[in-house]
Amino acid sequence: MNREESELEQALPIESFQKEVRLEPEGTLGSSVRSQPTLQIEYEVAMPEPETHLFEVSLQVRGWPPSRPYLDLKMPVWTPGSYLVREYARHLQDFAALAGGSPLPWRKLGKNHWRVDLQGQNGLTVTYRVFANELTVRTNHLDGSHGYFNGAALFFYIPGHEWCPIQVAIAPPYPHWQIATALPLVPGTVNTFLAKDFDTLVDSPFEVGIHQTYPFEAQGKPHQLTVWGEGNLEPSRLIPDMQKIIQTEADIFGGLPYDRYLFLLHLSSQGFGGLEHKDSCSLIYQRFGFRNPEKYHRFIQLVAHEFFHLWNVKRIRPKALEVFDYEQENYTPSLWFSEGTTSFYDLVIPYRAGIYDVRTYLGALSKEITRFLTTPGRKVQPLSESSFDAWIKLYRQDANSPNSQMSYYLKGEMVSLLLDLLIRERHENRRSLDDVMRQMWERFGKSEVGFTPAELQRVIEAVAEVDLSEFFARYLDSTDELPFDQFLAPFGLKLQSEVDEGLPFLGCQVKTEYGREAIKFVEYGSPAQQAGMDAGDELLAIDGIRVTAEQLNERLRDYRPGDTLQVAFFHQDELYLRSLTLAEPRPTRYQIVPVEQANASQEQHFQGWLGTSLAALRSP
Repeated sequence: MNREESELEQALPIESFQKEVRLEPEGTLGSSVRSQPTLQIEYEVAMPEPETHLFEVSLQVRGWPPSRPYLDLKMPVWTPGSYLVREYARHLQDFAALAGGSPLPWRKLGKNHWRVDLQGQNGLTVTYRVFANELTVRTNHLDGSHGYFNGAALFFYIPGHEWCPIQVAIAPPYPHWQIATALPLVPGTVNTFLAKDFDTLVDSPFEVGIHQTYPFEAQGKPHQLTVWGEGNLEPSRLIPDMQKIIQTEADIFGGLPYDRYLFLLHLSSQGFGGLEHKDSCSLIYQRFGFRNPEKYHRFIQLVAHEFFHLWNVKRIRPKALEVFDYEQENYTPSLWFSEGTTSFYDLVIPYRAGIYDVRTYLGALSKEITRFLTTPGRKVQPLSESSFDAWIKLYRQDANSPNSQMSYYLKGEMVSLLLDLLIRERHENRRSLDDVMRQMWERFGKSEVGFTPAELQRVIEAVAEVDLSEFFARYLDSTDELPFDQFLAPFGLKLQSEVDEGLPFLGCQVKTEYGREAIKFVEYGSPAQQAGMDAGDELLAIDGIRVTAEQLNERLRDYRPGDTLQVAFFHQDELYLRSLTLAEPRPTRYQIVPVEQANASQEQHFQGWLGTSLAALRSP
């Protein structure tokens, strides 16, 4: 529904956000700088000409010690939850510093580091503009309909004073533009919000503009869905399903760790993604993706994923992310748990919530297993390395990435599935991965003390009551194949591969682009690679007859494995004619199916796991 509200009603009420300020764990940066004087830090964010995509930002700092002649300002190079150095400072322009109306000298000391000479002043005003024309959940976007920004991509921090409270005043360009954020209003003000420290500011995105607002309750607490963009979303259907997701996840952890929660949803042409925050999340999804059941379920899984993160990774954090270093990479081998385990839950939570049935759940899980087993990079990159190298690999895909990389989201999801099944079998479904999550919440999440890889392993071993050293060595730290059937069998299931026997294996992916048949990917060791074909080449013909991407598979059906054919392709504008020998067909799909004759133990295990009988999978 559309609703125009007064400026005070547009923001979330402060009463819901009055919390105790969390002291940083002893020994962290937060506790070491508490002896520094408290600064008065105030931002104003204006957007007087939104069509220019320029946010106009003003920063006022008061209370600077006279004994310190310089004030340093730094802009983060990344944002928590998105593990890539994005160099947000590259969008900053028109920097200026003033005190008492007079310019102050300044200079840059690094790509994201400004130093201002205060010349004896105890405060200053800094102004700058930030170009914002990238609509993702981790960047900034400003146009004639809205302004969306993330703290890391818009605001400076003052080194050593990250713990100081920060006020943010929003100046919308038009009276009818609304404001949505998880930050509380400053009492007695209009459109001015308070972050208790810089971490909180980074963790609280803003949506300012023309959007729809849908308040609702879950677990007795207020929630809000804010939607920007047009599409076929039906709030009357979506919100009850979101309430089910919230309830189901809260049941795992024993309640909700916030006073109020905000879902920010951007509807776009082809967007997909989410970014988690402690009291909110940002989502982006295709505008007409809510009527088709499969697409709707994918969105529900996205909601389940980002909401689960409010425990796992926002509060249950690896040690390397306990205190964020906004200037550089924060390396950890444990993103398989923070992201991969969350991916495991984002499929099963909607099933537990009753949003889809057991066939849909196992079908979705089968698709994930298919993606995993058809990724050649699983034989090259171990899971722990995938996590550690997220900063240079996962978000920087190239034509060879499927050959050399394995997503910690995907393999982490697979490993989490095996751990859940292992624990369930050993304890007759009286324990599961849920118990691991609860233990991690109690030991690390509530106090926000980071966990080490060894501590995580010990918690899982304690729940499973078994030494998992070999499991971790094989499936996290090496590239051993995951034994799906071994873990599925006790539950009366197996993995069934589907092979198109009439389609010999060539080993390249081709797509029609701008009137040419572009080779997009060539699998390592495949007949295509051995013939010298490469990503970026243009496929022309097979055995002298032109072939298109659409025709390729049908043409290959005219051959058998072991047959030799001639391919013609352009490689860097040179014509190549090469012979290659087709290989045996490869599995293209994997499905989780019931075993032929399940015994009583398998039936019981399956029933205890998914709350239904194996017969439900066999019935038409």
